[in-house]
Formats: sequence, structure tokens, C-alpha cells
Amino acid sequence: MQPRNMSMSGVVDLAAVKAAQEAKAKAEQARAEAARQGGTGAVSPADLVIDVDEAGFERDVLQRSAEVPVVIDFWAEWCQPCKQLSPVLERLAVEYNGRFLLAKIDVDANQMLMQQFGIQGIPAVFAVVAGQALPLFQGVAGEQQIRETLDQLVAVAEQRFGLTGLTVDPDAEPGGGPQAAAAEGPYDAALNAAAQALDAGDLGGAVQAYKNVLADDPAHPEAKLGLAQAELLQRVQGMDPQKVRQEAAEKPKDARAQIAAADLDLVGGHVEDAFGRLIETVQRTAGDDREAVRLRLLELFEVVGQEDPRVVGARRALARALF
Repeated sequence: MQPRNMSMSGVVDLAAVKAAQEAKAKAEQARAEAARQGGTGAVSPADLVIDVDEAGFERDVLQRSAEVPVVIDFWAEWCQPCKQLSPVLERLAVEYNGRFLLAKIDVDANQMLMQQFGIQGIPAVFAVVAGQALPLFQGVAGEQQIRETLDQLVAVAEQRFGLTGLTVDPDAEPGGGPQAAAAEGPYDAALNAAAQALDAGDLGGAVQAYKNVLADDPAHPEAKLGLAQAELLQRVQGMDPQKVRQEAAEKPKDARAQIAAADLDLVGGHVEDAFGRLIETVQRTAGDDREAVRLRLLELFEVVGQEDPRVVGARRALARALF
């Protein structure tokens, strides 16, 4: 139940993609069962704000985060700023109409969760997407800032993990809908095959499964992300990091050496180092070498996410280096 740290972008985490795919498949099964029983598959607006404790955290937050972004409001009865922030979050949860779920956690009654998330003060607001936790803000924030943060959250959840949120029906009975209402997609079998290949350590099989999806839908966001990440991990598999970095240090103008080192940089979470390395190599090289470096940089942009500010900045730097 230990939450993992993440940022909304720049994360190389195939397990998160696989978790989203598996949860989506489970959600479709639940939805199909509800349909057989005459259910609508929708949730009530009252179901968009839930109270969560340690016993229900796995079910209500981690599992559901593979179906819809879950925003967590850590609060306490004695906390006056919490009483200012919580009503705003609750109102926005209803206004966003299922694009995120708001989970309220009383820190006095759930000390273990408070410690696991490293909460130093409240109010504190986190989000969990596909089983991964990220901090949003601490203290009372203005409504405009909150809206901007939520907009980014739901956009990344949809673009990177295909999480489109819950279907809300004002006439639905509270607590009567399934946990997820994501629309069934035409590529679920291929995406599930990719998830199974990843689970088995078969990076080549995962790559091919994602390519099968992209052959029909070149813009499919989940497949594009999965392919970029699987190919990256496939490239670094079997590398000797010390040897690769030594060669890169000794040969600053060698495109192949710098590309290999940049792959290692990114897998290690050093996003800006990877980008900076390749942009500098673009400046030092020409012809086919320069083009190879440029193309690898564009591939790494896909891994990190086009919306990431580091990608935006690196794109500008690349344009300056090229022109």
C-alpha cells in the first residue's frame, strides 16, 4: 500500500501503463456485468466525493486511480485552513463532472497514511494516477490556481493513461454505480497483450503490440507512450552504464556515444541532463549524425510527455541549435 512518488510527466514507468490497462479491462468486465443486470454504468454526483481511511485506501484510491484520477484532500477537524479549502475542492469535484474523484482523508484518524505521504502540514493535496502519487499543493490555494492544477491533472491522465473519468448521472442512486465508466476501446486486446508482455519481461513483444495499435491509429496516446518507453528500456537493456558514460565523456562529438548516454540519463530520471546532452551534441555535429541525434531527442520527448515544461523548453533550445 506504499504510495510511489511521481511527477505528472517525465516518468519512465511501464508498470503504471500496464496497471491502467489491467484496471480498464476489469472496469469493462464490471460494466458488462452491470449492463446484464440492467445497470446504467453511471455514478451519482454524490459519489464524486468520498471519505477514505487506511482500511479502504487500496480499494478506494489505488485501484480506482487506474480508472479515474483521484485527488486526495488531507484535512483535520481542528484545521481552519482546511475548512476554507475543502468546500472548494468538493464543489469543483462536482463541477468537473467525473473527470476526477475527490478522496478526503482525516489525518487524525489515519496517521499511517499521513506518514506514508510525508505530510508535514495540512491542508495538503495530492493526486494518485494509475497507482502513482504526486503532490499538487500544500496550504490554501486560490481557486484559479486549483483549477489550473486540476486541468493539467485530468489532461495528463487522459493523454498518458487513457483515463477519461467517470460517467455521472444526476438520477443515479448514490453508491449504485460501478467504480469505472471508461468507454471500451477497439484496441484493448493489443494493449492487454503489451501489458502481458511487459509483465513477462518481453520488451520486444510489448514493442510489437504497441506497434500493432499504432498501425491502425498512429495518434493513439497510450500506445505512443508505451512504445516510446518500451523501446527506451529495450535499448538500455544489457548496457554497461560505466562504460557508456566513460565513452560519452571521452567522445563529446560522437553521436552514438551521446545518444546511448542520454538514454541512460532518462531511464535514471535525469530528464534535463538527457535533453541537454543531445542538444549540445546537435550543436557539435552535422549531417547524418546530427539528424540521428535530433530524432532520438524527439523520441525522448514522447517518453517524457509533450506537455512537460522541460520538453517545451528543450524544443525551443533544439530549434535554436538547428537554426
